[in-house]
Amino acid sequence: MVEFKNLYFAWLLLVIPLLPLIYGLSAYFRKRRLSRFGDVQLMKPLMPLVSRVRGWIKIILICLAIFFFVSALMQPRIGQVVAEVKSRGAEVIIALDVSNSMLATDFSPSRLEHSKLAIARLIEGLKEDRIGLIIFAGDAYVQLPVTNDYMTAKLFLNSISTDIVSRQGTDISKAIELAMKSFSSQSGNSRALIIITDGENQEGNPAEMAELAHNDGITIHTIGIGSPEGAPIILSNGTMLKDKSGEIVISHLDLTTLKLVASAGGGSATIASQSDLGLGDIFRSIKDMEKQELLSEEFKSYYELFYIPLTLALLLLVIDALVLERKNRYLQKLNLFRHK
Repeated sequence: MVEFKNLYFAWLLLVIPLLPLIYGLSAYFRKRRLSRFGDVQLMKPLMPLVSRVRGWIKIILICLAIFFFVSALMQPRIGQVVAEVKSRGAEVIIALDVSNSMLATDFSPSRLEHSKLAIARLIEGLKEDRIGLIIFAGDAYVQLPVTNDYMTAKLFLNSISTDIVSRQGTDISKAIELAMKSFSSQSGNSRALIIITDGENQEGNPAEMAELAHNDGITIHTIGIGSPEGAPIILSNGTMLKDKSGEIVISHLDLTTLKLVASAGGGSATIASQSDLGLGDIFRSIKDMEKQELLSEEFKSYYELFYIPLTLALLLLVIDALVLERKNRYLQKLNLFRHK
C-alpha cells in the first residue's frame, strides 16, 4: 500500500483545476476580440498555423507535470521491511520519582529537572544497552518500555512532570514490582533497576520488594537526590507546598531507606551531588554484568518512490517544451495536420 510522508503539500494540487479554467477563459475572450474583425470561420484560412487543440494539449501536459511534481513532494513510499537487530548488552530500567517532593529546590532548578538532565546525558552515551523508563509516586507507570531507540527515550523523558501521575505520595515498592514485569524474557540476569528518588517512602515495604526482585535476577541501585537539611517544595503554580496547619513543608533526603533497598537488591546506594547524579558510576558497574544477546524491536523501512513521479514530471515538461502552440508549417505542407 502506498502512503505519503508529507501530505501537507497536497494543497498545491488545487492549482491544477485553475489552469484549464484560466486558459479556457483566455481562449474565450481572445475569440471574442477576434470576432470584432469579422466572422471567425471566414478568417480561418488567413491563420493556417493557428491550432486550438495544441494549446489544450500543452495545458494538459503542464497539469499532469504539476500533479506528478506535487506527488514527488509528498514523498510516496510503499511496503515495509521488518528487521531485527542483534546486540549484546544489558537491560536497564530507570524508575524516576515524580512525587511533589521532587520539586524541592535544594537541586537546581529542582530535584526532578536535575534528574532528567542527568538521565538525558546518560542516554546520549548508550550504545548497545536497552533502556526503559518508569515513573512513580503513589502509583507506578511505564513511561517507556525497554528499547534501544535512544532518541525516543529522550523524547519521553522530556514529557515527564509531577502532573503526569494521578495519585501523589511515594511508593517505591510499586515501582520495583512494575519493573519486575517490564524486563524482557531474553534479558536473563543482565537486568538492572536504577531508582532515583529523595527516599521519602510513605507506603509499602520497598526493601522486601527489592529482595524479591534480586532473587529474580534483577540488580537494584538507588540514587538519593536531595539534602539532609531539606528544602521547600515549589509547586507548578509557583507557591510553596504547605501542610494542613499552614506550615511550609520541608522535604529531606531519606538515605536510610535507599540503603536498605540497594542492599536488599544487591546493588549500591549513591548520593547525588550538584555536579554528578551518580548515574555514570552505576552504569560502569552495569557494564561488568554478564551480557545477553538482545533482539531489538522490529522497525519499518519503506521503499521511497518519489523519484518516479519526479521523473514523469520532468519528462512531461520536456514534451511540453517540444509541442509548439502553432502548427508546424513544414509538416503542414505534408498534410499531416490537415484534419485540424
